[in-house]
Amino acid sequence: MHTVAARRETPALAGVPTRMEPTPYDGSGARGLRLGDQAPDFEAMTQDGPLRFHAATGDRWAILFSHPADFTPVCTTELAAVARLQPEWERRGVVVVGLSCDRVAHHRRWIQEINSVGHCKVRFPIVADPDRRIARQYAMLDHQDPSNTDDAGMPLTVRSVFIIDPRHVIRLIQTYPAAVGRNFDEILRCVDALQLTDRYPVATPADWALPKQPNRNVLVHVGISDDEARARFGADNVTVVNPYIRYTRLPYGEAEADSSPP
Repeated sequence: MHTVAARRETPALAGVPTRMEPTPYDGSGARGLRLGDQAPDFEAMTQDGPLRFHAATGDRWAILFSHPADFTPVCTTELAAVARLQPEWERRGVVVVGLSCDRVAHHRRWIQEINSVGHCKVRFPIVADPDRRIARQYAMLDHQDPSNTDDAGMPLTVRSVFIIDPRHVIRLIQTYPAAVGRNFDEILRCVDALQLTDRYPVATPADWALPKQPNRNVLVHVGISDDEARARFGADNVTVVNPYIRYTRLPYGEAEADSSPP
C-alpha cells in the first residue's frame, strides 16, 4: 500500500470548502489514478542518471508526461515543444519529467536529434521504463491500439499528462492517443489556472489564458457571497450577471506574481 506522507495544508479561503485529503493509492493500476490521488513515487533511470520522483520534485509543482516511443515523428515535435517552454516551466516553479518504455541509451541518442530538429535544448529528465513498471502504476499503457506496440507486441505508453501539486497530489490528468500530438500551451494554461485558483476564491472561464487576458477577468467562486466577493476584490470590481455568474478582475502584475511558487 502506498503511504501518504505528511504534508502542509493549503490555507483555507473564506467561504470556500477546504481541499480533501489525497486518496491513498495501492499502485496496482487496476482502477487507474484519479484527481485527488497521491501521485505514486518511483525510482528510475533517466538520461541524466537515477531519479526518485518525489525527491526530484520536492515541494514544487510537477508535470509527468509519457510518450509512445523515441525516434518517432509526433513525439519528437512534442518534446521539442516542451523543451522550448523550459523558461515558462521554470518561471512557474514547475518540474517537468518525461517517460517512455525506451531504454536510457535510446533517450540519449534521440535527445540529440530533438535538439537539432526542434532547434531547442532538452533540459528535463526522460524516464526509461522498459519493463512498464511505472507506466502500469500510472495507467499509461495503450490496450486498444494494435499499432501502438513494440516489436514484441507489448503495449506502449499513450500520451498521458499528470499535473501534480506541491503536496504530490494529482490535480489534472490528460490522455491522448498515439496519433494525436498535444498542445503544451494548453497544459501551461492549466498550470496557470490551477496555481491562480489555489490562491484566490475564483475559477477560470472557458478559453481563459493568463498571457492573453489584459483585464484578467475570472469568475468568483460559487462558495462565497456577493458581499464577501466585494470585500475581497473591491466593491467596484465584481460584476454580477446572475446569482451564479460573477466576474472579477485581477491586475496583471498580481496575477502573474501568483504564478510563481509560494
